[in-house]
Amino acid sequence: MEALNAAEGEKNMKEYEIVHEIFNKCSGNQMRDVFVEEREVEDPEAYVRSRHPDKNMVLTKDTLPDGTVIIDLDLSGGRQRYSFTEI
Repeated sequence: MEALNAAEGEKNMKEYEIVHEIFNKCSGNQMRDVFVEEREVEDPEAYVRSRHPDKNMVLTKDTLPDGTVIIDLDLSGGRQRYSFTEI
């Protein structure tokens, strides 16, 4: 029974290319930090919340027609974005 449950859990995991953008607060500087990784994730929103557990944040989530999940964060005035594209 346990092996079956483990296999069922793996079915929910999808492999994504995750692009994490941290936008600069300075109005004169349009540069941003960009990090890219490939990772298996079951739930993109839960993944983002786990990365920012102690933050007071406002989270908005959109799914594009191609299936890409975009999660925008407002973290006490700072903006960040996660883009999850299934591989």
